[in-house]
Amino acid sequence: MSPRRPGGAGADLAVWALDYVYALRWQAAGLLGRWDPAHYRGPGAPGRPPVVLIPGIYESWTFMLPVAGVLREHGHDVHVVEDLRFNTGTIEEMAALVDEHIRREELERCVLVAHSKGGLIGKHLLAHHNARTVIQGLVAVNTPFSGSKLARLLPLPAIRVFLPHSPELTALTTRREVNQRIVSVYGLFDPHIPGGSRLEGARNVQLGTRGHFLPLSDPRVHRAIVEGVSGLAR
Repeated sequence: MSPRRPGGAGADLAVWALDYVYALRWQAAGLLGRWDPAHYRGPGAPGRPPVVLIPGIYESWTFMLPVAGVLREHGHDVHVVEDLRFNTGTIEEMAALVDEHIRREELERCVLVAHSKGGLIGKHLLAHHNARTVIQGLVAVNTPFSGSKLARLLPLPAIRVFLPHSPELTALTTRREVNQRIVSVYGLFDPHIPGGSRLEGARNVQLGTRGHFLPLSDPRVHRAIVEGVSGLAR
């Protein structure tokens, strides 16, 4: 049986509302703000690998600004892939853009930090674009590794990838050998991923967070990300 959530349906609806307020805020930040990715770049501290951020679908990189700030404070050279724009392409197309950035910047022994769909892109990179092992691993936050039944409610081409038995997810599921390089971070309740983000063979970190977008600004998630990156680097 699943653990009962405090507050029940009313609390869940409140999380939905707060989640979308957060999403709208950072969507506006991406459209109207003048954020400079170079602010998060710089030589990494000894033993701190470069990090590449991969946001979720319909998200610009600014959705992950709180994460970028924390990683930079911990001495990481933080990269964003502006060519992803709002991440509406296929997993394969988006992975190719990230791979191009990694090659262009000549990154070595980097770690991917991703949100939602970004985690699927990260796993694709580990499975298909890591022959030289330049990517040490992936820390994924609230990623639908097994899909989401809610994807049926939005019959949009960009959303079909999240159907539990979509061809893209099925292909990724067969690549179990890369799961050991993945840290999956998720909370008690994610309104977008009712089935959760647990991934067999990965290091699964369940926190007391609620929501799909809100956790990106939660200190508990930030600690889990920093620890996950550090662990993968070792």
